Amino acid sequence: MAFSPAMMGYDRALTVFSPDGRLYQVQYAFEAVKQGWSTVGIKTPGGVVLAAEKAVTKSLMDVVSIEKVSMIDTHIGVTFAGFGGDGRVLIEYARQIAVSHRLTYGEPIPIEYLTKQVSDLKQAYTQHGGVRPFGVSLLIGGIDSSGPQLFKTDPAGQYFGYFATSMGRGEAQIEEKLEKNYRKDMSLEEGILLALKVLKESSDQDLKAQNFDVGIILAEKKEFRKLTLPEIEDYIKKI
Repeated sequence: MAFSPAMMGYDRALTVFSPDGRLYQVQYAFEAVKQGWSTVGIKTPGGVVLAAEKAVTKSLMDVVSIEKVSMIDTHIGVTFAGFGGDGRVLIEYARQIAVSHRLTYGEPIPIEYLTKQVSDLKQAYTQHGGVRPFGVSLLIGGIDSSGPQLFKTDPAGQYFGYFATSMGRGEAQIEEKLEKNYRKDMSLEEGILLALKVLKESSDQDLKAQNFDVGIILAEKKEFRKLTLPEIEDYIKKI
C-alpha cells in the first residue's frame, strides 16, 4: 500500500487523527483480526456456543495442544481472532476481573460488565503514545441473571451484543450463512451443528474433529464446558 509523505506521518502516529478522521494503527489492528482463524458465537435459549477453527500451519504441529476457546469463570467462555499473544493477555485480564468481582460481591460477574471492563482496556490502548492497539477481537459468551449473553469486542474498544456472529478469515461468508440459517428458537444442539457447519464450509482445508475447539455454556446449569473430540466427531457426522 502506497502512502504520500503526509499520510505516512499519520500512519506512524497512534494518537494523531488523519485529516479524514482515521487512526491508521487501529485500522491495522482490525486487519490483524481478519487474518485470524475463523471463530463463531451463537446464542440460543439453551445456552451459548463458542467455536473456533484450528488450522494446521506446520506438518509437525500438535493441533490438539492449541486452545482457541477458554473459560473465564464457571459461567463464562471466550474465544478470539487475531494475535494469539494479545488474546492470551486479555483472557488473563478478564479472569482477574471475574475473580475480583466474585471475591468483592460474592456473586458471579455479569457478562456485559466483564465485556465492558475488557473493552475499556482495549480502548485505552488506542489513545496513548508508546503502546499499540490490541490486534485481537474477543467473543465473550455466558449465562447471568439476564439469561444467555453473547458479546463481541473489537480492537477499537467497542462492544455489541449478538444472537450469532463470527470473526477472522471468511467472516463475511460465515455471517451470510448465519443470517440465512440462524433462528432465535433453535436448540443448543442445533447451535453447535450450525457453528461447526459454517466453519467447515468456509474453510479451504478438510477440517476434522481435532481442527475444532468448541465450548458451550449451559443455560440451565450456568456452566461452561469444552466438548471432547469424540463429541465433536459425533456432531460432524450429523452435518
